[in-house]
Amino acid sequence: MYRFLVVIEKVNNNYSAYSPDLPGCVATGATREETEKNMYEAIEMHIQGLLEDHLPIPESKSFAEYVAVAEKSSIEQTA
Repeated sequence: MYRFLVVIEKVNNNYSAYSPDLPGCVATGATREETEKNMYEAIEMHIQGLLEDHLPIPESKSFAEYVAVAEKSSIEQTA
C-alpha cells in the first residue's frame, strides 16, 4: 500500500488538490469530498502509469503540521 500526503485548497468556488510527492498529479472538484475522490483516482492512475512505464514509485517524504501563531493583538501586547 502506498500512502501520500494530499493538500486540498479552496479556490474561489472550487477545490483543488495535489500531492507534493507526486509532481503533476492533481485533481479538482466542486466540493471537498468530490476533490478527495478525484485525487484518490488520480493517484491510482498516476501510480499505474509509473508501473506500466517501469518507473519507480516515489517515496512519500512530505508531511504537514499546523503552526499556531498568536493573533495580532496578543503579539502587540508582548512587544
